This record gives sequence, C-alpha cells and structure tokens, in this order.
Amino acid sequence: MKSKASTADNLFLLMAFVVMGILYYSSSMSYQDQSIQSNLQRWLANEPLRGLLEGVRFTYAGSEVSIEASSYIGFIEFFIRKAAHFISYFFLGLFWFLGLRNRMDNVYLTLLISVMLSAGYASFDELRQSFNPDRSALMEDVVLDTAGAIAGSVIALVSARPRSKGSRRRAVQRRR
Repeated sequence: MKSKASTADNLFLLMAFVVMGILYYSSSMSYQDQSIQSNLQRWLANEPLRGLLEGVRFTYAGSEVSIEASSYIGFIEFFIRKAAHFISYFFLGLFWFLGLRNRMDNVYLTLLISVMLSAGYASFDELRQSFNPDRSALMEDVVLDTAGAIAGSVIALVSARPRSKGSRRRAVQRRR
C-alpha cells in the first residue's frame, strides 16, 4: 500500500462519509416525508410533456411505471427519485475512488474497492429500509445505486489518470 495520502485525499474520504450520512438520514425518513408531489403539482400544473410521456410504460421491481399507473406527477417523481439514487451513489463512488487512489498501488483495485464499498453500502441501506414499515427495500435500487457508483468511480479513474509526456507538453504550450 502507498502512503502518499494528502489532505485532499482525506477530504474526499470525509466527503464519502458525508454522502453516506445523508443517505442514512434520508433512508430513515418515510416516503411521505420525502415526497415532492405537492411541489411538482404546483410547478407542473399544466403537465408539460404529458403527450410525449404518455406512451412510456415499463416495469420496475414488478410494478408498472407509467402515467396511467401512477399519475403524471407520480411518474415524474419516480424519475426524480431514481435519478437521486444514481447521482448520490455516483458521488459516493467518485469520493471513495478519489480518497483511496493514493493509498493503494493498483488503480484498478482502487476502482474495485470503491465500487464494492458503495455497493455494500447500497445493500446495507436497502436492508435497513426493509425494517421500516413505511419503506420498501428493492434489489433494483441496489443495482441502480451500484451503476451510479461504477459511473462515478470510472469517471474519477479516467480524469485522475496521469497524462503522457506528449499531452502534458501540448497542454503547457497551449497555455503560453
């Protein structure tokens, strides 16, 4: 293991724990406490894009997702909630990777560990929700969360890779 960890690396690890804390808190809330339907009804009263979205219909966790099945507002809220899952775990994977990259010798092992830590937390989070009568634990959400963590970790990997000497020289020349 490397020991070149910097203050920035520690800050990224702290950010991973902050994201986990936010996720823990939000998972403890009931669906009713998290619902944004009243705001959506105000903001989307004219139901923009209804005609475009009416034909969209699919199954998620054994339930039909469509305007017909859950109303226009419920349909929009479904996508917002699932986007929140993906984005939260995107940042969790990103922060784990950035916090661990200088502590480990192999960048691909760092990628694997950051994804596994995020997926493990997603599983733990869904398990916790199974004990809350106002929440539902879904394996599909763990898969969605893990996809977000993979995306965040891979983007961190790609953006953190050292560039070749030639590309560094070109970047310096462009600045002049």
